[in-house]
Amino acid sequence: MDADPTRIPPHDPAQAPLAPGSRLQIRHGELVVDMAPEAGGRIAQITRNGMPWLVDYDAEHAAMIAWGSYPMVPWAGRIRRGRFRFEGQDYQLPINLGDHAIHGVALAMPWQVDVQAFSHVELSLALPTDERWPFGGSVHQRIEVHEDQVRMTLTVRAGKRAMPATIGWHPWFQKPDRVDIHPGQVYPRDAEGIATLPLAEPPPGPWDDCFLNDRPVLMHRLGQSVRLTSDCNHLVVYDEPTHATCIEPQSGPPDAFNLARAAHLPPHSSLSAWLLLEWLK
Repeated sequence: MDADPTRIPPHDPAQAPLAPGSRLQIRHGELVVDMAPEAGGRIAQITRNGMPWLVDYDAEHAAMIAWGSYPMVPWAGRIRRGRFRFEGQDYQLPINLGDHAIHGVALAMPWQVDVQAFSHVELSLALPTDERWPFGGSVHQRIEVHEDQVRMTLTVRAGKRAMPATIGWHPWFQKPDRVDIHPGQVYPRDAEGIATLPLAEPPPGPWDDCFLNDRPVLMHRLGQSVRLTSDCNHLVVYDEPTHATCIEPQSGPPDAFNLARAAHLPPHSSLSAWLLLEWLK
């Protein structure tokens, strides 16, 4: 059988090491956020009263998808085989994990620091206009620290061309002692591990699944408790690893471009979302 000429050969650059580069820090009292703008505009670490909450970069957790908390934009999760159709045209994104395109392009790109103050930072990124993402556009994020709170706001804006979009965050939390979560329906995963429809009742854990969710999530670890809330109504929970749990608010599910669950952004329009972490004790 002849090879599909549109098929980009599988490779896994999402597993390639990505060092933090230069770090900057914002804080409020004993709540400290270390940023790594050059490494996908991500938060490298959140520390409260001296206790780290995120899996930071080290020799064991060096892959670009495996540490910190990074924005997923202009899509979140996997796009099946990197293929989708938009406004009557077929597109093929580069494959970066297994047979699929995962977590957007921003996590692998250096972001510009637009504002740096003692307790907040603003970053921006011009999205590519090549095979990685042919539509262009731009992204802006603001991270601010208040008393016992970290608030993140993420906005993607279309450029001259309309484009599809889903956005979200992928935090790697060090393994909590307990997580209180009450998700709604789940997008069942098929044999390729990709979210599908119709929605179903949640399976028993452990999970690597996308749920509809409109309730806060509580995480408890070593005497501290964090409440996670967001205006995103989708939540991916990945709690299979022994060292970490990922709780990922998203504006739509994985493979949203093919499930008709993505935002359709006309030229120069935008999509925004927020995520709030609050320490209760």
